[in-house]
Amino acid sequence: MTFGQQPQNNGQYNPQYNTPDYNAAQQSGYGQQYAQSGYGQNYYAQPQGAPTYQYVPQGTGAGAATINTTMTYNYEEARRVSVTKVYGEMTIGILVTAVVAVLGQITGAYYSFLMATGMVGLIGLCVVQIALAVVLGMRVTKMKSATARVMFYVYAALMGFTLSSIFMVYDLGSIGVALGVTAAFFFALTMFGITTKFNMLKAGPILMIGLIVLIISQIVLAFVQVDGMTKIVCAIGLILFAGMTIYDAQSTRALLTEYEAQGPEMVKKISILCALNLYLDFVNMFLYILQLLGNRD
Repeated sequence: MTFGQQPQNNGQYNPQYNTPDYNAAQQSGYGQQYAQSGYGQNYYAQPQGAPTYQYVPQGTGAGAATINTTMTYNYEEARRVSVTKVYGEMTIGILVTAVVAVLGQITGAYYSFLMATGMVGLIGLCVVQIALAVVLGMRVTKMKSATARVMFYVYAALMGFTLSSIFMVYDLGSIGVALGVTAAFFFALTMFGITTKFNMLKAGPILMIGLIVLIISQIVLAFVQVDGMTKIVCAIGLILFAGMTIYDAQSTRALLTEYEAQGPEMVKKISILCALNLYLDFVNMFLYILQLLGNRD
């Protein structure tokens, strides 16, 4: 049979084969005949229930959108967990400070330490705390996360031992009220820092200058007594550390995002550093609020 010839069906003429569509199919070649006949589908079809695979070009289509959404969710979830760990470390540090401060007062250890060492011991205690904070801040990325955590807890314990002195100056009611107000104030500021679209990180240099001025003012007031200036400096210090709390809340997220690509170990180290910054904000706000609201014994 040649192309265009009318096929026979049991010797009978069948007009359905003499159509343009049929002639075009004949002239298109045997490859299309096999494709149209479903030859491969009949003999090489996948078994019923077998998984099917579909190629989706990378970066396009619903598959890529799903992958991108999943990756974004995973990153956000990991970042949220890291931030939670930072505040957890900070809370443990505050608890260590509170426990050591109470024990130092109950056992009389702080009073005995002052009697034995005098002003030299007090200055030495402050120098050790400053040295720990500086080393932790400058070397945290080069040490193990466990070492950084131990240093942070030692710093918190030394701070608690130093803060045993507040029990000699203020009554327990004032200390409890100041602690509750500080906790509520700190929580509100951190929530504002995390949720607001205002970029507080740009105010970092201004806050640092304000902190230096505040330290110098307190040193001067330690030697020169000016009526009413202590309350004013405390109010300024409270406002300054409120801004520092918002700054550190945003800085925590920024630092974790910056270092998350370097692995979980680095994230743990940065978490300790961020916890130290937030811890210092909390303690300083507590001391300023205590001086403003507390009743001296």
